[in-house]
Amino acid sequence: MSANPEVATTHPPSAAALSEEVAEPRAAQQADNIVHSMEVRGVHKTFGDSQVLSGINLDFVDDRITTILGPSGTGKSVLIKHLVGLLEPDKGEVLIFGKDIWNVSENERYELRKRFGVLFQDGALFGSMNLFDNVAFPLRKHTDMKEKDIREFVMGRLTEVGLERSVAKLPNEISGGMRKRAGFARALILEPDIVLFDEPDSGLDPVRTSLLNDLILEMHERHKGTYLVVTHDIRTAHKVSDYVGVIWRGKVVHYSEAAGAFGSEDPFVRQFLSGDSAGPLGMD
Repeated sequence: MSANPEVATTHPPSAAALSEEVAEPRAAQQADNIVHSMEVRGVHKTFGDSQVLSGINLDFVDDRITTILGPSGTGKSVLIKHLVGLLEPDKGEVLIFGKDIWNVSENERYELRKRFGVLFQDGALFGSMNLFDNVAFPLRKHTDMKEKDIREFVMGRLTEVGLERSVAKLPNEISGGMRKRAGFARALILEPDIVLFDEPDSGLDPVRTSLLNDLILEMHERHKGTYLVVTHDIRTAHKVSDYVGVIWRGKVVHYSEAAGAFGSEDPFVRQFLSGDSAGPLGMD
């Protein structure tokens, strides 16, 4: 199977695969010249006796939203940590803007990491800092911006995510959805080229998940960039994706434009995306 994001030649999804509650997948925008700021080449990763990634190959199309789907424990979050340079592959390469992130100097790796914004599952906010200081933290750490400019910039991001009236609150004083939005504002504060979302819908009810998905689309339209969303929520994938990849047992079993994924005839992909009990995916 090619890892390039080509449209799969598959049949349209059946009524069983897509309920009326789930919207049609987002139509992929056509890139005139497909380029890849992130490339994964034959990546393997083992923890103890557990083979988590088994020769992953992926190219992520720039300025588009790609969603990686798969059951829990299939290596989706491990993949994100490889992309941002937090984990080194046992074998294979991770190329960021054409550079092997583990074959450059520490300083070069640091500079590459600054081109990422990451929204972790719980928002990863500092509990002792209010929302303003949480979002301002990367600017104070990585730039020489003056404080008055920091204030203007931070307030702009917090306003974009609807938290301008909550800047003085601590993370434990706000809801889970608000923490996600604050984490999103911080992920965007350095104006990254790439934004990674690790299970952004984790712990959110369906309404707040839908609102967060709307915000992802709005921020992508406003700020552009390459977005990678890792999730197991099918509605999230339907709503935000230009491209969809599916991982199972450490391998990429499907990668295409969103419509191709939701029309796949692959038994595992069809079962996972439809939520059927019958198929190769069991309780193990």
